[in-house]
Amino acid sequence: MPGPRRLRIDPIAEAKRQWVAHGWTDAAAGMAAVTSIMRAQQLVLASVDAALRPFGLTFARYELLTLLRLSRSGRMPMASASARLQVHPTSVTNTVDRLQAGGYVQREPHPEDGRVTLVVLTDPGRELSEQATARLNAEVFAQPGLTPEDTDELVAIIARMRKGAGDFDDPRPQPDPL
Repeated sequence: MPGPRRLRIDPIAEAKRQWVAHGWTDAAAGMAAVTSIMRAQQLVLASVDAALRPFGLTFARYELLTLLRLSRSGRMPMASASARLQVHPTSVTNTVDRLQAGGYVQREPHPEDGRVTLVVLTDPGRELSEQATARLNAEVFAQPGLTPEDTDELVAIIARMRKGAGDFDDPRPQPDPL
């Protein structure tokens, strides 16, 4: 199937030009930045979805499987998964429901706190996460469409944006810079 038709102009640059022409000069750069980020997110998500499609995973399901796989014990309270993935608890519940139906995770009561439910990675879930990670690394993460220097700069810029929005605090002690 052929890809989308390439445009002769950058529509975001044209939108910025229009913003300036209509007197919104103070907002033009910000509009271009926000719109560029949103378009880049669409492009990246399409690549990630294509890589995960053969595994029957969404990115949310992949993230949860991999969070569990990279944890010390392959299990964690559902509330902790919600916090680490920065999503609403209902989203984690729905994701766990889907993964549990596929046999990739299971729920267990916390051994010491009956109010807490643990989500636990199963062996098939571990294998699926490993296979999906290998594919994402090869097809998306290793070559994100930027030079290594641009990648590092972009991550640093977006980290400053996220920090300014209250997404995280600087840990103490400071880790090595990205």
